[in-house]
Amino acid sequence: MTQQIPTVTLNNGIEMPRLGFGVFQVPDDETRAAVSTALEAGYRSIDTAAVYGNERGTGQALADSGIARDELFVTTKLWNSEQGYDSTLAAFDASLEKLGLDHVDLYLIHWPTPAKDTYLDTWRAFEEIYASGRARAIGVSNFLPEHLERVVAAGGTVPAVNQVELHPALQQRDIQAANAAHGVVTEAWSPLAQGGALLSEEPITAIADRLGRSPAQVVLRWHLQQGRVVIPKSVTPSRIAENIALFDFELTGDDLAAIDGLERDGRVGPHPTEVN
Repeated sequence: MTQQIPTVTLNNGIEMPRLGFGVFQVPDDETRAAVSTALEAGYRSIDTAAVYGNERGTGQALADSGIARDELFVTTKLWNSEQGYDSTLAAFDASLEKLGLDHVDLYLIHWPTPAKDTYLDTWRAFEEIYASGRARAIGVSNFLPEHLERVVAAGGTVPAVNQVELHPALQQRDIQAANAAHGVVTEAWSPLAQGGALLSEEPITAIADRLGRSPAQVVLRWHLQQGRVVIPKSVTPSRIAENIALFDFELTGDDLAAIDGLERDGRVGPHPTEVN
């Protein structure tokens, strides 16, 4: 292992790596190689989802690696069409089968789909899965504060993680505050924004030049120093290696503040109220 990745303790006591490898939009036939490259580079947390269509390739790479299961942290997500109590239980079984695992480390509701209003029934199924030990932690993704509050108010298990789009141009401060108030870890998807346009902007390029780092490393370090979990995605071996080399430098307070100043509601994915 080339890097010792720090962990965060979730609200149920489970340790989760602060840096993981995402496989969004990676075709299943390319996923096995990409995940294998990531594992060789030192990643131990892999983030997939049923809708990505690459749980099988992910599972094959995990099996190929020979890495002990307790050294790996595997996340997958329930797709919107499978929400509801019974359908969630069936979908989870299908994900486990594709992954070739007897448990996952984190299972997430992919979107709240508020127009369907099924996420509370779905959460009951998640709690049953959690109680069975087949998911070591359960959480949500793309939940706005009002969605999170309803789950918490139901009085059962508090989600361990809320994974949301978050990068310098969309910092989701209201969601981060709601998560923190309930002891929920904020995990950033699309942590670099998509397309890389953000990475060519001041002050990111100036900080990168000063530190002799890539703009992507600077932005990922910004996330880490502010307490978030991040899951950058790449299929390029050099980038996969670069994105894990984050633990031998630090940004200053001025650096963090300058990147904070890039906020502009620069959403690249859909708004959670519009996904059903």
